[in-house]
Amino acid sequence: MSRPVDPAGAGQSPSPSAGLAAVSTALLAMSRHLEVGDVLKTITASARELLDAEYAALGVPDDHGGFAQFVVDGVSDEQWRAIGPLPRQHGILAAMLHEEKAERLDDVRKDPRFEGWPAAHPDMSDFLGMPIRDGDETLGALFLANKRCPRPRPGGGCGFTEHDEELLRLLAQHAAIALTNARLYERSRELTIAEERSRLAHELHDAVSQKLFSLRLTAQAATALIDRDPARAKGELQQVASLAAEAADELRAAVVELRPAALEEDGLVHTLRTQIQVLDRAHAARVTFANRGVRALPPAQEEALLRVAQEALHNALRHSGAGRVEVVLERSGQGALLRIGDDGRGFDPGLVRRAGRHLGLVSMRHRASGVGGRLTVQSAPGEGATIEMEVPGG
Repeated sequence: MSRPVDPAGAGQSPSPSAGLAAVSTALLAMSRHLEVGDVLKTITASARELLDAEYAALGVPDDHGGFAQFVVDGVSDEQWRAIGPLPRQHGILAAMLHEEKAERLDDVRKDPRFEGWPAAHPDMSDFLGMPIRDGDETLGALFLANKRCPRPRPGGGCGFTEHDEELLRLLAQHAAIALTNARLYERSRELTIAEERSRLAHELHDAVSQKLFSLRLTAQAATALIDRDPARAKGELQQVASLAAEAADELRAAVVELRPAALEEDGLVHTLRTQIQVLDRAHAARVTFANRGVRALPPAQEEALLRVAQEALHNALRHSGAGRVEVVLERSGQGALLRIGDDGRGFDPGLVRRAGRHLGLVSMRHRASGVGGRLTVQSAPGEGATIEMEVPGG
């Protein structure tokens, strides 16, 4: 639904040279980043600044009728938390993802597709939406609202112009290139990490196999000598102990090297979000992630939280029959609280312990205590399960 440029001049367009200079600045900003998350934020902020809008957002669709990522600019963190979970694909948002054309509206609230918004959502009127496409694929959509101008219209607001729409279309075309490049970079890095892990696994196999072979031969020699030459047998057993210690050292070093590179490079929040997006695509259950104010934590805490999250997610997706699994990471003092909840069939924690089936709970508790944290489990048959792990900061 497009409209002509306002002849009254309420939202007059800048000169072509000024517009192109602003686009050039936005494109340079996008080209400086290779991480998908950084590219999305830069595209959103650049669009808002380029068109002088009060609010901007960029949604990346998932395969379940919602958004895998939804980046906003112009909304405070407090407002964003109050708004609630990511929106679903409906109304105007859906139009941007399923149609190839832009949407420019005087008042989005009067559009027949408008379905309202949460109570904490800021009030918006004039609207401009633009799909970001790579060939036939829609990578995402840009949404801008509340154009700013020196002289608002008599009825309020300024309105986006045809010139604004053309600028945003140009930005979206280059955003598609930047976003595709960032995805290719991340994929390349994942392949490099996989190759490195394969190499380390091969080295681990060779090194530990040699140690274990020597250990077996030495143990056999000690067995043969135990009756006729106890002194020599004792020496051989000491060698067995030494070889076992060396093998343990090799394993320990390999485990350190095999620590997920994504966690080292990207931190806990990005790594969790990426892994959960993969799980959401791979399973029928809806798997979501929310981060509430957690930034960097000490490496040991991040490693423990990631491992517990992985174990709990495995249980929920493979054993619980859950239709929805929610992972929340939130700030707790100087530390963090991780919560994994599902709506599956649940279980009796006491019965699980008595039956000798721990569902990884022993390992999770060990990881929590190892970094000075605590782990709690809440579940009952038919009532789902919630696992919480709280760790202190550094």
